[in-house]
Amino acid sequence: MNDRPVNVVMQKLNACLQAVRQKTDFVPETAVVLGSGLGDFAEHIEVSTAISYAEIPGFPVSTVAGHRGRFVFGFIHQVPVVLMQGRVHYYEGYQMTDVVLPVRLMGLMGARKLILTNAAGGVNPDFHPGDFMLISDHISTAVPSPLIGQNLDALGPRFPDMSTVYSQRMRVIIRQEAERTGIPLREGVYVQFTGPAYETPAEIRMCRMWGGDAVGMSTACEAVAARHMGMEVCGISCITNMAAGLSVTPLNHKEVEENASRCAAQFRDLITAVIPQL
Repeated sequence: MNDRPVNVVMQKLNACLQAVRQKTDFVPETAVVLGSGLGDFAEHIEVSTAISYAEIPGFPVSTVAGHRGRFVFGFIHQVPVVLMQGRVHYYEGYQMTDVVLPVRLMGLMGARKLILTNAAGGVNPDFHPGDFMLISDHISTAVPSPLIGQNLDALGPRFPDMSTVYSQRMRVIIRQEAERTGIPLREGVYVQFTGPAYETPAEIRMCRMWGGDAVGMSTACEAVAARHMGMEVCGISCITNMAAGLSVTPLNHKEVEENASRCAAQFRDLITAVIPQL
């Protein structure tokens, strides 16, 4: 639950912003959250500066293997960007306001567009490990909303519209660039659970009944927080494994990282092509 007073949440956000501004005055146009196994993308941009999360007082630090834990500021084809090289998850024990603090912080830095990426389990039986899925919508009823509690009026309205969380304009561009670069792209609904345990086969059958195509432990809460701020959002899942009941092998994080790493080159090509068009 988000039970902290609104002034405490805003004070923490503003303190984090001040700490960043003491290190850089870089103003990003687009923010990118790099999911499990996809963090190496940050090594292939024109880097201006990098700030470790540990250098920002009060900032939640990722504890998950494969999440380096820093902001990377730089340029992709002259577009100023900020990359989150590792995200924070609800299952790590943080309050939801801390889980979405990084996305809100990037919005306060100046980013008006957000690309969310993740490693996800395939729920749609037509999917295969290695596929990319453009997120058309999400289901997040299994996790608490990041907007619970007193509204942060300085960020957005009390009852924000979520009918188009994932920008139709951005999705058109991503589909066009995927086709132009020859990268196969699925499209579907992402379902967020809390984790850290992988879902049971019964839960995956429920996801399929709901209309879900992929499942994971992040992203949807960040998208809600970003849309509350008025940021334009899109999301891409890398299908790294088939979900419980659809795979004959036990699920493990090492497989997720290895399969995401195998997709890294195509992922890099797609994001690099997309960002200048946004």
